[in-house]
Amino acid sequence: MGADERLFRYQIEEECLSKVSAKAVELGASVHMPRIGCGLAGGKWERIEPIIVETLCEADVPVTVYDFE
Repeated sequence: MGADERLFRYQIEEECLSKVSAKAVELGASVHMPRIGCGLAGGKWERIEPIIVETLCEADVPVTVYDFE
């Protein structure tokens, strides 16, 4: 595990986003977020994006991801 990935656990993110997805479906809500896990946590977007697709998009939850500079 690289030093930049020491803090980020992809399985935990998947579990959390699954819970967010279930609640969003229940409420008929959309999800708006930055590129979570890619800043100080050290996650890699190329691994995080597919988790978002699997947990939220495939459940028909509208998702908007913002890029902050």
